[in-house]
Amino acid sequence: VQLQASGGGLVQAGGSLRLSCTASGRILSSYTMGWFRQAPGKERDFVAAIHRSGGMTYYTDSVKGRFTISRDNAKNTVYLQMNSLKAEDTAVYYCAATIWGSWIPTPVSFGSWGQGTLVTVSS
Repeated sequence: VQLQASGGGLVQAGGSLRLSCTASGRILSSYTMGWFRQAPGKERDFVAAIHRSGGMTYYTDSVKGRFTISRDNAKNTVYLQMNSLKAEDTAVYYCAATIWGSWIPTPVSFGSWGQGTLVTVSS
């Protein structure tokens, strides 16, 4: 599956952004979808994931209550709504897909990746 992420930009602390990830080539509903982020000089970290059915979502602790992952399988698109943004949320955000029903929140579990979209939060 090919993934295209968009929606990044510059926002002030406390603001909001919505990232989108559109898939082509395969039916998105076959995949569990995730968002990861990578800050300069740091490893790529798990942010959120949503089960292929959309019924279960998972978040890293630092974004719980602020970020919401959702999906629209009819549009082959996954979203990450980011509210109450903080300077430490600044990173390149990547969407990813895994076909496996059992996965762990690390990059190695996800076989398909988008190109990344930069989110910069100014304090």
